Amino acid sequence: MENHKEGRCENCIVRQLNALKALSKEELKKISDSKITKSIKKGDALFQEGEKLNGVFCVRNGVSKLSKMSDNGKDQIVKIATKGEVLGQRSVITEETTNLSAVALNDMEVCYIPKNHITDNISNNVAFTKAILIHIANDLKFADDVIVNMAQKTVKQRIAETLRYLAENFGTDQDGYIAMTLTREDIANVVGTAKEACIRTLTMFKKEGWITTDGKRIKIEDDKALYRLIEGL
Repeated sequence: MENHKEGRCENCIVRQLNALKALSKEELKKISDSKITKSIKKGDALFQEGEKLNGVFCVRNGVSKLSKMSDNGKDQIVKIATKGEVLGQRSVITEETTNLSAVALNDMEVCYIPKNHITDNISNNVAFTKAILIHIANDLKFADDVIVNMAQKTVKQRIAETLRYLAENFGTDQDGYIAMTLTREDIANVVGTAKEACIRTLTMFKKEGWITTDGKRIKIEDDKALYRLIEGL
């Protein structure tokens, strides 16, 4: 467990990105005294679907994919969680097992916060309760958008949307490639299609001159063309 000043919740900038910002300095100090900071290696799970959680994970650094196993054994990526996200809240609040798995897409640093801090503060702090409700409502809205996308947009449109989402949220490296590198399988799992269909679509995008690739890395060359495809223009 870390005790240096920067690692304490009351001094952590990350908390400004989630419901923890609604807590008082005293409440944050209590969390800091009992939280555990963990390093999660790329490919390792923070938790698996069906697990009972005794706490939540606050992401300090790194990226995690939240996914659900479908009946046919395919991994459907529901969300990509980044710095500031608190994972496992729903499961802890409802005292149910997790309905998603969380796996690190790159090396992560997370703080594990025992569940009593979440449940006690929900009982005692109205501002915190409201912040949690807003977060869960936003997650529901995001899930609704995903459902509509899956039903109404083609695989090509969904892949184009995913590439633009990654570029907008993670930026590009010095060579212009999207800074967040996903495998072809992960991209397929985000949009809900087969890996082969994803590869065919990316090959088509390359032939059109909309993207270039270097191994797993992808660079958007014609953002307007991807936008037009998504909008059906």
